[in-house]
Amino acid sequence: MKSTFLNSTGSVFRAACALLILAAHSLQAQEAFRLEGHGGPVKGISTTADGTILTASFDNAVGLWTPDGPRWFDGHEAAVNAVVPVGDGRMVSGGDDFSLRLWDPATGQGRVLGRHSAKIIRLAVSPEGTRVASASWDRTVRVWPLDGADPIELRGHANTVSDVAFSPDGARVYTTSADGTVRLWDAHTGEFRRRLVQHGFGINTLLIAPDESWLAYGAVDGGTRVITLPEGDESGDFTADRRPILAMAYSAGADLIAVGDAQGYIMMIDTVDWRISDDFRATAAGPVWALAFSPDGQNIHAGGISDALHSWPVAELGNAEQMAGTERSFLKKPELMSNGERQFQRKCSICHTLEPDSKRRAGPTLYGLFGRPAGTVSDYLYSDTLVKADLVWSEETIDLLFDLGPDHYIPGSKMPMQRITGAQDRADLIAFLRDATTEN
Repeated sequence: MKSTFLNSTGSVFRAACALLILAAHSLQAQEAFRLEGHGGPVKGISTTADGTILTASFDNAVGLWTPDGPRWFDGHEAAVNAVVPVGDGRMVSGGDDFSLRLWDPATGQGRVLGRHSAKIIRLAVSPEGTRVASASWDRTVRVWPLDGADPIELRGHANTVSDVAFSPDGARVYTTSADGTVRLWDAHTGEFRRRLVQHGFGINTLLIAPDESWLAYGAVDGGTRVITLPEGDESGDFTADRRPILAMAYSAGADLIAVGDAQGYIMMIDTVDWRISDDFRATAAGPVWALAFSPDGQNIHAGGISDALHSWPVAELGNAEQMAGTERSFLKKPELMSNGERQFQRKCSICHTLEPDSKRRAGPTLYGLFGRPAGTVSDYLYSDTLVKADLVWSEETIDLLFDLGPDHYIPGSKMPMQRITGAQDRADLIAFLRDATTEN
């Protein structure tokens, strides 16, 4: 079952994918489509039993995609990394703001279920749908009962925890970590059972077979391996000449594992014959961060550096068109920009637009910035800290913001840690913003 598979790409289908903002159960089988509307890269994807798609994004939002368009669930104060459906039509999300949030689409309301002490990177739902496990950079996993009872903490990894999965009966939890291990725990007590894998590099993601006969994992060094359960013996190596592996998804109906990596490929592993059946270059630039199959296994949904979810028929990946919108402005060659523009593209552009509206970005538009009181753009949901700040944006205040960093200048705001230490770089950025944000 050991395989080695190097970079290969099928011909690119030249016709553009149709834009469909529909629930997946409304789509015809085997159609390529994309879902647009997020204001930042799609970091997490999941599907409900009827095929409805849920997305988590760098724009701090959760998207639920319906036949009438997307419904947005705002409340996170930083990027959302994962979202999963749970019982009674609800969903749970986790993000860079350390919070786990439970959403009820019937009412449109959400509440904080709990918090870690660092970002939440992945989520898993128990088979009965009453518990959610969260993997965090605080080196723990927590199993949260949705009835509000106290969580069970799984502690023992020596580095950040990168993924988590329940056993099919919900009695056990499997975890992966940047410490290079896969570990097994009791899901009800948090007791550590055993270490299944000791890899030489950090492990980013894992999958468990529906009958718990195998476990697949992907690592920072490009390692894509399968072990048998419960023994833990390695039974397959599908390592490609790329690194790192960032995402995995499994379809029992199609008998396929999808593997996404930092170079933008989606590799398909046939779990009947245990062979690589396809290796599709999904992006012209950037990584594949998130993967999910449609419930029937006919489409693979993917998220990357683009602000849209892209989906392709699995049977036609050899002729599929790559993701659109992956040529981000911050990837523009430095010699094509002034120093001020370069500072903006690298430090600001992923969160802010220069156009009149905020476009669901992680931060408000900078249009008309100079002379504007902080916290006053009407189409952006600010933190209470910034709304109450007695601050007007000027050359002086912008200089202080990047000199000290937002966490020191406006502690408690949503702004990520971002400093520009060079005085000339700050001056050039301010000059660029003065020109680019002036209202016509």
